[in-house]
Amino acid sequence: MLFTDVIRTKRDGGALSDEQIQFFVDGLADESIPAEQVSALAMAVVLNSMTFDEAAKLTLAMASSGTVLRWQDLQLKGPVVDKHSTGGVGDKVSFMLAPIAAACGCHVPMISGRGLGHTGGTTDKAEAIPGYNTAPDFPTFRQVVKDVGCAIIGQTADLAPADRRLYAIRDVTATVESVPLITASILSKKIAAGLEALVMDVKVGTGAFMKTPERARKLAESIIATAAMAELKTHVLITDMNEVLGRTAGNALEIAEAVRYLQNDEREARLDTVVIGLCAEMLIAAGLETDRATAEQRCHDAVTSGRAAEIFGRMVAALGGPTDFMESSSKYLAVAPVVRPVHAAGYLRSIDTRGVGNAIIELGGGRHRVGEALDLSVGFSDFASIGTMLDAETPLAIVHAASEGDAVQAEKLLLDACEVGEDVPAVTPVIAEIIPGTA
Repeated sequence: MLFTDVIRTKRDGGALSDEQIQFFVDGLADESIPAEQVSALAMAVVLNSMTFDEAAKLTLAMASSGTVLRWQDLQLKGPVVDKHSTGGVGDKVSFMLAPIAAACGCHVPMISGRGLGHTGGTTDKAEAIPGYNTAPDFPTFRQVVKDVGCAIIGQTADLAPADRRLYAIRDVTATVESVPLITASILSKKIAAGLEALVMDVKVGTGAFMKTPERARKLAESIIATAAMAELKTHVLITDMNEVLGRTAGNALEIAEAVRYLQNDEREARLDTVVIGLCAEMLIAAGLETDRATAEQRCHDAVTSGRAAEIFGRMVAALGGPTDFMESSSKYLAVAPVVRPVHAAGYLRSIDTRGVGNAIIELGGGRHRVGEALDLSVGFSDFASIGTMLDAETPLAIVHAASEGDAVQAEKLLLDACEVGEDVPAVTPVIAEIIPGTA
């Protein structure tokens, strides 16, 4: 079979056969298909989409392209459940959610990705913690999940290797925004991880790959239906990404905010709503709770009691990070040499959040090409929420940069991405919809 014929089929709007899909997945996994041909097919899918049957078969084939984890032999005391986000700016939810869920009785084997397009990557953020191993061997990963209750790692070469390569190529070829490709990428990893339940955070808005509620709903329905074919119970929250989530955007800066959250020192309202909402839905999907208010209270208690912070510290240490990270995170996280406020005058009315993500890429905190090294110290902190009155005392944000020139460029990009005016804008709820799935 010639791969050019596979590309041509999709280019001309046809449906790929089972044999063509398997040929594609095998070629991704063993790297026999060159990157330019992979990107050509990915672009053809972006332009002409896939049928539900095609997307489901692609998902299952990619899930089976490497190791599939099993947990029964470990005799875990709680359900194996995970959460995944479709990507946003300032989305550091995983670092709070995993230890909170673990404190509530779940086991969370979180296999995450790197930055994708303008969005930040959980794996990149975890690597801001010195010594933290995002690529442990499977025995170590499984043991940490059993002993600690959660482990956040990056995608390994053995787990859904076909997706690992496709993910990296999509990141730098403007082929991210495709419902079937996003569905297949997410679920192939989660199916291979051997989960009992999954909660999805589908982002919608200027900083999301799904710009409209209709597109977000379409992706949610695709994920739920495809997961059901693999008997993976999946619930979905559709959440707002029309502004930075929390107060920071940038790798080390987001880890610092996650630490403050877990220590119950600073829990920005929108971020807190998303974290607790997703955690509560995990408990419901896993069968540990049936009432959402009760589930939310359990999650709050995990933070205020200090149990979640203790679990996060144990996870960091178990994966090679500092044993005193929670107590002394500031001495371990990289600090940018240039730190200065960005000012504007008036009410912050709206944000092109994709523009904020692109500004972080220009600072060096995201990638222009596959494999590019990141500056983990750069980004924005103290980000104002929409509706804040900005003045000489209250900045739009504080930029963290490697040089004065970078800071000037980032300030311009940030100001261009934000609308400031005299009128107070309407407030958008951060959780737009909760969709319980079936399996």
